[in-house]
Amino acid sequence: MIGIALLRSADRVTFGVDMDKQTGRRELLKLAGGVGAGLLAGGASAQPVTSGQMASRLRTLRFAHFTDVHVKPERGADRGFIAALQHAHALDDPPELLVNGGDVIMDALGQTAERTQTQWDLLHRILDDHCRLPIEHCLGNHDIWGWYTDKSGTTGDEPKWGKACALEQFQLEKPYRSFDRAGWHFVILDSVQLREGGGAYVARLDDEQFEWLQGDLADTPDTTPVVVVSHIPIVAVTPMFFKNEFTDNDPDLSAALIHTDLHRIKDLFARHGNVKLCLSGHIHLVDRVEYLGTTYICDGAVSGAWWGGDWHECDEGYGVIDLYDDGSFEHQYVPYGWTPEQDA
Repeated sequence: MIGIALLRSADRVTFGVDMDKQTGRRELLKLAGGVGAGLLAGGASAQPVTSGQMASRLRTLRFAHFTDVHVKPERGADRGFIAALQHAHALDDPPELLVNGGDVIMDALGQTAERTQTQWDLLHRILDDHCRLPIEHCLGNHDIWGWYTDKSGTTGDEPKWGKACALEQFQLEKPYRSFDRAGWHFVILDSVQLREGGGAYVARLDDEQFEWLQGDLADTPDTTPVVVVSHIPIVAVTPMFFKNEFTDNDPDLSAALIHTDLHRIKDLFARHGNVKLCLSGHIHLVDRVEYLGTTYICDGAVSGAWWGGDWHECDEGYGVIDLYDDGSFEHQYVPYGWTPEQDA
């Protein structure tokens, strides 16, 4: 069964939060258009979580998913990021972990070394001063330096060119990895690959990374639930909103908006029933898809429309995810009430 839902953050229509309100139901049905075999309103799988199950399960971890921050010195982006961090820290039930879903700086793809370093320095100052949570980082396309050589003035021979710069900033050896926390297994993927011939990127796993992912899941006990984090969605509905219109002769989506290797990834996940949740960003919109026992959630952006307001009715916000000992989870998209600023 496939379940699909589009969430409109401005009305705070979120799964497992206020779906019982009639206004929420009407708005969700309007946005989703009744699409999908099942329109699911909560829990971690196609089967609803019963009150008995909720009473017996134990939450083991709450974490915040901040994606597409796009911090920069202009348009109040630094103040917006600080406001989002302060909002998350001030929740009545605050998160214990922050997961950066990628595109944490505005852009390095087409920027000089100096402009890129300015953005990284600003990011670190904000995190040092305003974040008390441990952070796990995922690379986004805009975190990668110089791939747009004509704009960045790079040659490709620079020591920190490409992903090396972001890996140094995040203090990581590789752009993909896994770790265990609170009884769950986390997999951080690298969605962004340089297109053959250069000049652009595509969304997929290279063969070495896919082979690693196969081995990592094989080595994870079937009883351990798995969270997968990728910057670009593996499966999602919202990339369709990047096209102004569809025609009979132009049905394709951009290879930069959704994983081109989604078939082999979803087949791999289907062989491992413990892959419960896949989180992504990149689209700056929120949706949720249930497919073959795995839930795919694309969270909206901390920056909204790149600090220019909301994006297709999706407010600036972040995800809050609760993980439970029985392999279930709950997700909320939380707007933090940011008002866009103009350049000074």
